[in-house]
Amino acid sequence: MPPASNVVGMKKTIDEHARRFSAAAASYDDDQDSPEYLACADLVVEHAAPDADDVVLDLGTGTGAIALALAPAAGRVVGRDISPGMLEAARSKAAEAGVDNVAFGEGRFRAPNYDGPVATVTSNFAMHHLSDDEKRAAIRTIAGLNPRRFVLGDVMFFGDPDPTEPFYDPAVDDPATVGTLADALTDEGFALVAVERVHDQVGVLVADRFGDGSERVAVAGVGEGDPVGGPDAGGDGGPTPGDGE
Repeated sequence: MPPASNVVGMKKTIDEHARRFSAAAASYDDDQDSPEYLACADLVVEHAAPDADDVVLDLGTGTGAIALALAPAAGRVVGRDISPGMLEAARSKAAEAGVDNVAFGEGRFRAPNYDGPVATVTSNFAMHHLSDDEKRAAIRTIAGLNPRRFVLGDVMFFGDPDPTEPFYDPAVDDPATVGTLADALTDEGFALVAVERVHDQVGVLVADRFGDGSERVAVAGVGEGDPVGGPDAGGDGGPTPGDGE
């Protein structure tokens, strides 16, 4: 069975995650070269599929890989991360590529520092740093932004995890089962429309919310009173393979 989730909080503090990602920022893109990671990132971009006037919010944006890939098709992309080093790298990449419809800044899953309209929320290899309770709170916050779609690429368990596989580090990472993530999404009014299994421990979930923004509400009575605040992380990548937080 998968290891018990850390239901109290992250295994590392926000500051610890921010420091290690900043330290890894210079070589981060070159280090993310596994076929599984690259396939996951491609699927996130493919399923996000923004329209020309859409705003996309990329949480745990890291060096901006997903945000910059979506920018040509979107109206605007907002990238959020906790790591100054990652954000600096993302801004440099945008400037070098001449991309002017992307804005990068500090933000977290449960405090994204963004309150404007958003059509799609994306996140790639980031949420696995949160405990299951924190993931649920993060998804609640994302639902509160009223996107029509949330695309989550991440380390997640489709079965019993093999500890010899390189996709997560139990010392800092806390992946959830696909079932746990699906339950959290449906509890907040999302409908799971696609599940992409890249590897036994890597996948992409695509969840839509239907109706007008005012009609997109969580399932009544589920999670009422659960705290949304508290520390969480927001990195798109990490020293472990993939974009982490």
